[in-house]
Amino acid sequence: MPATPPPSRRTTTARRTLRRTRAVAALAATRAQLQVLQVVAPRAAGRKAVDLWCTYPQGARSRDNRPGPGEVVRLPAVRAGDVVVESWGEGPLVYLVHGWGGWRGQLGAFVGPLVAAGHRVVAFDAPGHGDADPGMLGEDRGTLMELMEAFEVVGCELGPAAGVVAHSLGTTSAAHVIHEGFAAEKLVLVAPNGSFVDLVARFAGALGLRDRTADVLRGALEDATGHRLADFDIAPLGVDGAMPDTLVVHDRRDRQVAHAEGAAIATAWPNARLVSTDGLGHERILADPTVVAAAVAHVTGAPLA
Repeated sequence: MPATPPPSRRTTTARRTLRRTRAVAALAATRAQLQVLQVVAPRAAGRKAVDLWCTYPQGARSRDNRPGPGEVVRLPAVRAGDVVVESWGEGPLVYLVHGWGGWRGQLGAFVGPLVAAGHRVVAFDAPGHGDADPGMLGEDRGTLMELMEAFEVVGCELGPAAGVVAHSLGTTSAAHVIHEGFAAEKLVLVAPNGSFVDLVARFAGALGLRDRTADVLRGALEDATGHRLADFDIAPLGVDGAMPDTLVVHDRRDRQVAHAEGAAIATAWPNARLVSTDGLGHERILADPTVVAAAVAHVTGAPLA
């Protein structure tokens, strides 16, 4: 049977447009519901906002850039379910860390080049993501703490890292786990969320939350984590040069996380440098050959071809 041809650029663009249209319609409906609740039932509006925050976005599973199957094992998560771990190759370890609502296949484009450079590459699905079990909040819902704990579980099982490549909110997870003592020689932050405070503020603004409802959301998150929201910011972690040698990669037209956030981290950390792309957005940046080559060169210490 002949292989199925890849979708054309026109088909891919049409699908992307359809997804965006559906997302805009869903957001408008949610905003309308919250506007009513904030008037007639403010507490219910606050609970709804917290529930929405804890719900993963959908669609990431359609992007699988892995070169082929690796060795898969399951490890028990801290709070509930299992973490799914997949590895390829032999040599010093490089971890791939997905973001909120993502999965290990999204970072698959880094596997082949890193294996060819003599590394063992480990990617994993945190609870509620990819092939992992649901986390403590159930199907398609979770917390940042579960992402961080998943990395801790995998790192404790497999050992220190020659490098870590993380994407989106996975950069928050990876940076904090490393800052708390996990050994990593090199770090690559792709489309990082620099300020967790700003992230929550953008979320509240997108939903049209009033101050009272936004305060409920912030309070619930701080109660659940036992930390101030500002404690999860990335930029302060490396101002003293204590973080690993770091490459920050961010697209100027990223619609989900502004390029300025990655630039701020690169400016704040004395041992970080910024690579900016233009037109790759928040997701396609993970499969771009130039980005992959820059990340691999950074991790391996090899010059770019």
